[in-house]
Amino acid sequence: MNKNDYTGEVKVRAEGVELEGTLNVPGEAQGIVVFAHGSGSSRFSPRNRAVAQFLNEGGLATLLFDLLTAEENEIDVQTRRLRFDIELLSRRLIGTVDWLSEQERLQSLRIGLFGASTGAAAALVAAAQRPESVAAVVSRGGRADLAGDDLPQVRAPTLLIVGGLDHAVIQMNRQAAQQMQIDPRLEIVPGATHLFEEPGKLEEVARLTREWFTRYLRESHR
Repeated sequence: MNKNDYTGEVKVRAEGVELEGTLNVPGEAQGIVVFAHGSGSSRFSPRNRAVAQFLNEGGLATLLFDLLTAEENEIDVQTRRLRFDIELLSRRLIGTVDWLSEQERLQSLRIGLFGASTGAAAALVAAAQRPESVAAVVSRGGRADLAGDDLPQVRAPTLLIVGGLDHAVIQMNRQAAQQMQIDPRLEIVPGATHLFEEPGKLEEVARLTREWFTRYLRESHR
């Protein structure tokens, strides 16, 4: 580890609550990627952590955080309601983007958003409502369609990654892409299901993600 690297737990203040997060900042970070996890998941998602590690190795900082408090998560486990509350998740993510801009060590880094499942909708809403702050978006198996009326307002370069066997989500992403004013890139990973659990498929997601964020979070894209 470079002596300038930093990794540790943080508390993100957003929407009047404290959200637990894990921050990893390589010494020469080119940008920072905020992970918005999917329905029923958390900052400990093994898939998101694997992608985050690959981004760190490529010189990108990452923030994995819980969109729900511990108490809210307990409610969601019972009701499965909050994970689909896109308005709530979006407000939390927007609050986190604002929080990053207030952190002296991080405010110079361009921000990318990585959303999975319902977290992808929150990422797109946040990109639409914070166009000056969000430089790029990647969705993994995401419900981009749930971003609704905010889709036409997204200006950040957007990559939609979907498994080739995840037919329903492919169609949802195509419909969402048609509502966007920009031309999002839809990348279909052959032979992959919704969670990209097949051998080599998550690695492909990580590679595509790193290429996208490395391209759009560098200083040259300011």
